[in-house]
Amino acid sequence: MILEQALFWHWWVAGVAFVVIEIFAPGFIFLWLGVAAAVVGLVMWFEPGLAWEYQLLIFAVVAVSAIFAWRAFARRHPPESDHPNLNRRGKQYVGRQFTLEEAIVNGTGVLRVDDTRWKVEGADLPAGSRVTVVGVEGTVLKVEQA
Repeated sequence: MILEQALFWHWWVAGVAFVVIEIFAPGFIFLWLGVAAAVVGLVMWFEPGLAWEYQLLIFAVVAVSAIFAWRAFARRHPPESDHPNLNRRGKQYVGRQFTLEEAIVNGTGVLRVDDTRWKVEGADLPAGSRVTVVGVEGTVLKVEQA
């Protein structure tokens, strides 16, 4: 088996290869595989006769631990954005005022925003009324009379 002849620098080369793969396939998985390979290389530096089974075990434990630790950290510290509603088009309209294109009858109506027609829900109002968007539920804007 190849790992029976592996030296510390083989693991370091594997670690660099994983980091290079991370550059082309981002997602923070290959980065942690690279770190795990570097750790095994460091262990091999101090213990050159380490059996290949232990090498794989150390690699697996460090890689899985690093991935789970990173995911837990990322979950607790999500990235902050200066545009949190960038891909939530409906939420971008909350607080803005518009004119109803069609009357709200039985709680539903239509509102035109730029080139898009939005279904709206709110109190019955005639067409042409000014409304304020107060919320979004899926693709339906919740409105109140302005």
